[in-house]
Amino acid sequence: MSSNNKVNMIDLNRQAELREAIELFFFAYRAFTAPPDRILAERGLGRVHHRILYFVGRQPGTTVTELLGTLGVTKQALNAPLRQLVETGLIDTTADASDKRVKRLTLSAAGVSLEAELSGTQLAMLEKLFDQEGREAERAWKRLMGGLLKA
Repeated sequence: MSSNNKVNMIDLNRQAELREAIELFFFAYRAFTAPPDRILAERGLGRVHHRILYFVGRQPGTTVTELLGTLGVTKQALNAPLRQLVETGLIDTTADASDKRVKRLTLSAAGVSLEAELSGTQLAMLEKLFDQEGREAERAWKRLMGGLLKA
């Protein structure tokens, strides 16, 4: 069954509600990424750089291969932005102790600082919203985001 047929099977009123949810998701994501995007733009960097910094910061010592899997991108898509972060001194690379061909990635002190600034804007947004809406709303949001990952 084509995806168009699946849409046609959804009641029109329900379609309108679901489309509203899609729009809210798009606009919320734009609001969520806008502050870090401004900070990145000042440095000539983009959203992919933030993702790299974030996940290297969350998984210090990760390998390029592991980072590729986490981000779900190709080696070609990762190569240029990762190289830029290394060249600007935001990410340090070291050879793996057991296999010198494997690069281990960590944030430099400057990388830690930038990542904290970028993610700090988003942490503050989430903290304010979750404090305002309550713990059950926070748990429900996490369930919904987790559900989207499996959809």
